[in-house]
Amino acid sequence: MKRREFNLLLGTTAAAASLARAAPAQPAAPDATLLTTTLTPIGAERAGNADGSIPAWTGGLVSPPLPVDQSIVVPMFADEQPLYTIDAGNMAQYAGMLSEGTQTLMQKSGFKVKVYQTHRTASAPQYVYDNIAKNLTRSQLEPSGGRFGFTGGYGGVPFPIPDTADANTAGVQIIWNHLVAWPGYSYKSDSTAWVVVRGKPNLAFGGYQRFLAPYYDPDGTAENYQGYYGYVHQVATSPAGIAGQEFLIWHTSNSLEKPDIVWELLTGQGRVRKAPNEAFDTPNSQSNGINNLDDATGFYGSPQKYDWKLIGKKEMLVPYNCNGVAESEALDFLQPAFPNPEIVRWEKHRMWVVEATLHPGQFNTTARRVCYMDEDTWQILQSDCYDAQNQLVKTLVVHNRVVPSLPGTVFVGFGCWNLLSGDYSWVGGIKAPSNDGKEWELSQPASFFNAEQMAAQASF
Repeated sequence: MKRREFNLLLGTTAAAASLARAAPAQPAAPDATLLTTTLTPIGAERAGNADGSIPAWTGGLVSPPLPVDQSIVVPMFADEQPLYTIDAGNMAQYAGMLSEGTQTLMQKSGFKVKVYQTHRTASAPQYVYDNIAKNLTRSQLEPSGGRFGFTGGYGGVPFPIPDTADANTAGVQIIWNHLVAWPGYSYKSDSTAWVVVRGKPNLAFGGYQRFLAPYYDPDGTAENYQGYYGYVHQVATSPAGIAGQEFLIWHTSNSLEKPDIVWELLTGQGRVRKAPNEAFDTPNSQSNGINNLDDATGFYGSPQKYDWKLIGKKEMLVPYNCNGVAESEALDFLQPAFPNPEIVRWEKHRMWVVEATLHPGQFNTTARRVCYMDEDTWQILQSDCYDAQNQLVKTLVVHNRVVPSLPGTVFVGFGCWNLLSGDYSWVGGIKAPSNDGKEWELSQPASFFNAEQMAAQASF
């Protein structure tokens, strides 16, 4: 399939091409005043686009914090009507704003999207903005290769103004911005994993997950940060065969100093053990192997297997402000070939486009990835995956939601399609009988993210 051409918003790239496999150089610090003038505090363009279909950023959606025991996800823009609908019949008209994966779904399965007015809802607490400004001068890519991590950054995206003069440096800076994008500091949320095989949805995992981001501790500092940016503790309550199963994951921001760690507590074993193989392209058991572990959220885990290259920035149609997804019933949402297009909201936003190709000597069943990151949040919203023959075999679509009381526009779930079989998986927070009824609650004790505590509290 012909590779897509993008409008490059880069400096001279001839030198960058010759350094594609080299360790990235450390660029001079960008001008900090840009984050208070032409750029947002997180690094996006403040201005809207030429025709006004993307508005200017004016601060995002922010509201006072709510009590910690109150659900913080509420409906948004429910009275708005779609501007237009895109399907296989008219997608050629919008092809420049659609990923290859989206177009393939339209051609193969009848997929369609309803496009609404764009709202730039993304925001973060002031302490995050303050840290992002500081990161301009203190964040550095790992000298042995930026794909291994970064140092110095804390409390906000480490590279709010990527070094676009070098496409390879910028690419790896942007993937780290995605991996440590603002998610909220601490919360517990419902979680489900579904597989839709031959048109029938099946619950593969039901339960909840707790999350803590030490990297975003409001009382922390760059000096006392211990190198693990996120803790995830996942607990299964259904189906019956996996009820009681638990996983605890610590994610590192520098794998040469500290590796990612995964502990597992499997049903019937009664003990916690490390699971070093639960990473990279290991098939995700919760998705019946439709997606691998590193496919979650568009890309997940360590980026060390790949070289990352910035292709450019472009206006695209992507899922956005999908609060209705979290409020939907699973069996209403999961249709035979794709999630219900009446529930998923699409908008036009500017996206960074980054291509990942395998670093020499590395292996992954996905040989090439093209990732589309939202400029306002740095989160991947779409990702296309190619095999060693450069055949598009999977496409991933991420849904986010706006939480004004957090504040932030953050992850709610993602779908992954096997484009050869037509089956898909969906992982995230939708209403299902397996959930405990508390869709989201804040403030989780640190003890929930300790492997010894997990073992002590386990019951079978």
